[in-house]
Amino acid sequence: MQLELRTLMFGIVTVLVLFLIIADIAEVEKEIANVAVKANPKPLVSEGEDKSPASTSYSNNTTKLSTDNWTFNRTLSNLIRKNILRFFDPERDISILKGTLKPGDVIHYIFDRQSTTNISENLYQLLPTVSPMKNQYHRRCGIIGNSGILLNSSCGPEIDSYDFVIRCNLAPVEEYAGDVGRRTNLVTMNPSVVQRAFQDLASEEWRERFLQRLRGLSGSVLWIPAFMAKGGEERVEWAIRLILLHTVDVHTAFPSLRLLHAVRGYWLTNNVQIKRPTTGLLMYTMATRFCEEIHLYGFWPFPQDSQGKSVKYHYYDTLTYEYTSHASPHTMPLEFRTLSSLHRQGALRLHTGSCDVGT
Repeated sequence: MQLELRTLMFGIVTVLVLFLIIADIAEVEKEIANVAVKANPKPLVSEGEDKSPASTSYSNNTTKLSTDNWTFNRTLSNLIRKNILRFFDPERDISILKGTLKPGDVIHYIFDRQSTTNISENLYQLLPTVSPMKNQYHRRCGIIGNSGILLNSSCGPEIDSYDFVIRCNLAPVEEYAGDVGRRTNLVTMNPSVVQRAFQDLASEEWRERFLQRLRGLSGSVLWIPAFMAKGGEERVEWAIRLILLHTVDVHTAFPSLRLLHAVRGYWLTNNVQIKRPTTGLLMYTMATRFCEEIHLYGFWPFPQDSQGKSVKYHYYDTLTYEYTSHASPHTMPLEFRTLSSLHRQGALRLHTGSCDVGT
């Protein structure tokens, strides 16, 4: 009798445990569904828009942007910031910090996991001890791309009026200040820029030109993606050696190894099927963390403007680019349409025309 009672009690307890486990699983699944809905309340690219990365028609409706009636949508901007923080924290991931790595540590390249490099003594010296964007928050920020659409725009004074200005790939400013402005608070520098714009620092003349450009930054953040792909390690080392040798006044930053995949993950989750985010899209995504209102200039991935006039790929050189090439690591027209959609919703402002000289 006692054995039967124990068996009955054991059976009752087992049933109760199974019931609680099933209820708990259902609750977890419900919570996951709620988080997914909250993270993606609506597609960033509106239904019905052409999402194909192959289309580059500059007469496409997405390139006809109304700026006269643009109104900042603070609610949407805050929601985007909140959702991005689910994937990564730009304040933290903007740079690897000193102490997380040491000289000699092995790093696997982000786009070539089979290849590795070592943290050099020079690079370690330039790692920041705290995030260069720690506790920073700005009301109005400008992100300046490098499209030739900026030429003859007279946007320089307007760009210089922002509280924080981000530029891409160490683009020259002095010779084009009337159109692109001078102010720089953060600038990126892909290793390829050392070769393409400064001839691999092969002579004293080119080393001086490089140093002159860096000195013009006057305490700005110099963001160097040193661990993206194999082939740029020597150029990074040459650059940081000059910075140390001449004690150039810049705050160097080297993006975390998870940053690019986290940024791509955010956009893919929002149904934006990008390959590898461009520097411009990376900067916008990160800027949502420390900027309230974001304005974009020089973002124009088309060979002609809306009037059919030729537009250079870069405002400062003769480099050409096949925007629709399947071999390209980027999907620039798709990124532009996404940013255009956010412009129309008021989350950001995309400037593609000339500026009022009196601004």
